[in-house]
Amino acid sequence: MSLTDIVPPGVVTGDNLLKLLEHARDNGYAIPAVNCTSSSTANACLEAAAKNNSPIMIQVSNGGGKFVVGKSVSDPNAAAAGSVALAYHVRSVAKYYGVPVVLHSDHCAKNLLPWFDGMLEADKVFYEKFGEPLFSSHMLDLSEEPDEENIAICVKYFTEMAKMKIWLEMEIGITGGEEDGVNNEDVDPEKLYTTPEQVYSVYEALSKIGPMFSIAAAFGNVHGVYKPGNVKLSPEKLLAHQMYTKEKISSPLERPIFLVMHGGSGSTDAEISEAVTNGVIKMNIDTDTQWAYWDGLRGFEADKHDYLQGQIGNPDGADKPNKKYYDPRVWIRKAEESMVARVGVSIEKLGSKGKYTKSSEPGEPQCAPDGKSGTIAGIAQKVKKMF
Repeated sequence: MSLTDIVPPGVVTGDNLLKLLEHARDNGYAIPAVNCTSSSTANACLEAAAKNNSPIMIQVSNGGGKFVVGKSVSDPNAAAAGSVALAYHVRSVAKYYGVPVVLHSDHCAKNLLPWFDGMLEADKVFYEKFGEPLFSSHMLDLSEEPDEENIAICVKYFTEMAKMKIWLEMEIGITGGEEDGVNNEDVDPEKLYTTPEQVYSVYEALSKIGPMFSIAAAFGNVHGVYKPGNVKLSPEKLLAHQMYTKEKISSPLERPIFLVMHGGSGSTDAEISEAVTNGVIKMNIDTDTQWAYWDGLRGFEADKHDYLQGQIGNPDGADKPNKKYYDPRVWIRKAEESMVARVGVSIEKLGSKGKYTKSSEPGEPQCAPDGKSGTIAGIAQKVKKMF
């Protein structure tokens, strides 16, 4: 059965999210998860997904949430407020693009748990009103903590999340490099490779609560940009994790674990392909799309440089206006177009291209799902009270 027949377009949560990720696992493809910091970058991801007939994951980090709310805001709840704001934007426009969209929050270390709590509270408010959470999924990254503590905290949160059918992504084993203020550049190299026993210990604990969880198991991944060959990736280790757990639980599935790949920038096509073959259903993308967004702007400025030196006066005449060049809608669009193309590359590499026939139905906001009563303003008041 095709994905189009089993999952609706727009933001997917709960059972529909599980169906989507099971389809990815069973059909050997992964979905790109792109870090977004604005409505512009989110729209670029949605456009790329629609153009390539693919599902897409839009994710926000702690730093991304702070940026969305405004860098001048120093309130301790700024990251949660900005993350919620981006989620509402995506919910407002996702269905207009006609493909499935997963709303996700990225790495949350132990010191960032108040941010996680803020988003979870927004999920609860939305769930009470509409019967589904605001976000589709959240990630806890407690990989720097002892395994026992990591798993215990995940169990605690997943128990609450499962009540709303929110997906949990967790990390065990450390992704190296630096991203969004989390610096693991000097980590012990041994910790960059998760063992099958570690993965199974997570599966054993979380599967007792529910099926909606995935594991980011380290196999030499490094955040940031690097040339292929500079980092030793071992995607074959992911298959070892699958086989170990499969034997332990006597699963009929070839790939019983939902796995996630972080730090994919600079990975070879062969490494990505092997990781997907071994059960990766989501790959994070940030560094490459950041560059693509900037590169679109850089190219525009280089091409139109002489038209961007003042409001009046350019090579066409000293009295000629330049508004049509410096209008933010012009140069931001060039950045978006470049990012759209780069997300499309990831969609193709991960095998999700063409997996979903873009819906021709009219779009509509998903801020009040299934026509249920309620307004954004009313929910916003409830969210405001929690901060």
